[in-house]
Amino acid sequence: MELNTIRNEGKPAPSATVVVLRDAADDLEVFLLRRHGQSDVLGGAYVFPGGKVDAEDAEWADRLDRAPAELHALLGEPELTELEAAGLFVTAIREVFEETGLLFADVTPERARQAWAALRAGPRFDELLAPLGVRLRAGALHPWSRWITPTLSSVGRKRFDTRFFVATVPPGQEPAHDEHEATESLWLAPRTALRQYWDGLIEMAPPQIMSLTHLARHRSVAGVLAAAGSRPPPCIRPEPRDVDGVRVVCYPGDPGHSQGEQVLPGPTRLSWRNQRFEPDAGLAILLGD
Repeated sequence: MELNTIRNEGKPAPSATVVVLRDAADDLEVFLLRRHGQSDVLGGAYVFPGGKVDAEDAEWADRLDRAPAELHALLGEPELTELEAAGLFVTAIREVFEETGLLFADVTPERARQAWAALRAGPRFDELLAPLGVRLRAGALHPWSRWITPTLSSVGRKRFDTRFFVATVPPGQEPAHDEHEATESLWLAPRTALRQYWDGLIEMAPPQIMSLTHLARHRSVAGVLAAAGSRPPPCIRPEPRDVDGVRVVCYPGDPGHSQGEQVLPGPTRLSWRNQRFEPDAGLAILLGD
């Protein structure tokens, strides 16, 4: 992963990401996509499916299984309109469908597979699904966190205001990668993913590292969903700085961050060492050991 020191001015693009979960034999597992190596956003890194808001997303607000007012309350962002909040849920559903084939809607697994095959042949999400009269299952998505790219970027040239949702796989469906934006995909327990990152087997950016650190404190989908419903999603605004010639990304609760209260478990800063971001206390603090 290349470390950039680009100052990006302007408003970050509204975005949504879905952390897809399932229960395994003795632990929770997370679905990860490896972005195409030529991608201009985190090329080669393992990420959660997601992307930017499209102008058409809000037009699906009346086809959601939850009212915009309810979705607005779940996000806990009073500065948004109810329609903007509903649009973010649509963005999350659209992006996870486009990138993995999972369709959070009132369709059969076979219809979801057929729709994804058709989508990959060319039509847009709205053009494909509108004639089918489907209702999207916003209620299956649970707000988990919000990440806002700092002005001084460490791993990319673009800024995003990304809402992270957690969700379990719709019954009978199975995610895959599209062979276009993503070239590989896998299921890993959060702790296993963090160990593989530490061993240099996979690349990840700080939001994924910190999100997996958060998820590593849970052992089941039910535990994650209960945690998501127990508090408003925290807003994380990383604050990068250079300390003795080392790039450091500080999070709320760190002495180098403007927000004194810690909102995520694990480390409060990651430092760029050994061609990767790592906490000063090593792997153990990521795993919660």
